[in-house]
Amino acid sequence: MKTRSTPTRAHERELWLAGHQSVAGVDEVGRGALAGPVAAAAVILPRRSHLAGVRDSKQLSPATRTRLARAIKAEALAIGIGWASHREVDRDGLGAAVAVSARRALEALDLEYQAVLLDGPYDYLQIEVPVRAIVAADGCCTSVAAASIVAKVARDAYMTRMHRLYPEFGFDRHKGYGTATHLASLTSGPSPIHRSSFAPVRRALEVGRVD
Repeated sequence: MKTRSTPTRAHERELWLAGHQSVAGVDEVGRGALAGPVAAAAVILPRRSHLAGVRDSKQLSPATRTRLARAIKAEALAIGIGWASHREVDRDGLGAAVAVSARRALEALDLEYQAVLLDGPYDYLQIEVPVRAIVAADGCCTSVAAASIVAKVARDAYMTRMHRLYPEFGFDRHKGYGTATHLASLTSGPSPIHRSSFAPVRRALEVGRVD
């Protein structure tokens, strides 16, 4: 059985020792969804953090994520959330939308940050402060794991609100990801918040097109 890792502050401590007093962890969610926005969060935690149970949001139940998001918001020095709409995903591409959502999350912080820990294989932020990109950072860095939880809870809440507008798609259950039920619902055509550049949505649009 694969052992789930427990995030630590080790990468943050390295940046603190290098003179960067305020380190933001950044992560995004919604990259693979067929509908809705990409959401990113930036979280700056105090050096003496007492959060327990924080880990990659994908390893947590919805109820646990909600509980931990409240705890993170109560303890964090600053939290910023950034969004890139489905229209931006279609217009600019997924990579650009992910980057802009993360930059908007950093811009939403009400505390100056001096370095960033970023989940991913490379620095897609291209900002002036030092950025350390780490593969699976949400599994090894506490602040990034906290950001993944905050972003996931925020995006899930948004998609649940969208379910009230478009109940036929079941957004409250799959949050826009390509489950079998979601794909089946596309046979009647996509909603206004679907990403038309994604293949399953594009096929649904083509089927419904009258030449």
